[in-house]
Amino acid sequence: MDPALFPALLAFSFVSSITPGPNNLMLLASGANFGFRRTLPHMFGVAAGHSFMVLAVGLFLMGLFHALPVLHDALTVVSVVYLLWLAWRIAIAVPKDGTARGRPLTFWEAAAFQWVNPKAWYMAIFAITLYAGDSTLGVIAVAGVFALTNLPSISAWAALGTELRRWLDTPSRLRAFNWTMAALLVLSLWPVVAPYLRASPP
Repeated sequence: MDPALFPALLAFSFVSSITPGPNNLMLLASGANFGFRRTLPHMFGVAAGHSFMVLAVGLFLMGLFHALPVLHDALTVVSVVYLLWLAWRIAIAVPKDGTARGRPLTFWEAAAFQWVNPKAWYMAIFAITLYAGDSTLGVIAVAGVFALTNLPSISAWAALGTELRRWLDTPSRLRAFNWTMAALLVLSLWPVVAPYLRASPP
């Protein structure tokens, strides 16, 4: 990796990690429903899972996707279906008594979620393509930068959700918040689905 690219990589990893996406919307909802402490395994799972994903994409998967493009399309379908299911799970997280039901994602669930998170895939592929160069050390450096920047970025969303708990102290508000988060999660799929819709015959 060219050292001159490091500031650009640092900026890319920070901006892409802190901007809205499935991970951050789910952490916002988890913080609001379960609090910051109970959301910690979810946060650490996202950070560790995505860094490992960047490493795997750089070392193995880019070549596989080039050889077998159908694998990328299949992964896209699985990702969309799974995210729609997660959106529904968020939407119905508040029963009639107003207490959040269910539980936050575990470390391993959050880490595994990265593999069906379209934004995580695009972040990994763009970063490897733009900044890693042709060396294994470059791939490791890109994964390391994401490991340093991802956790502080996503923590801000969980903390914001936790602060919102004071306002979401009634069942109606919490229910409206969860349905809004679910709708935004579905809308976050549009950049993934739109190219397929445009490519379909009239």
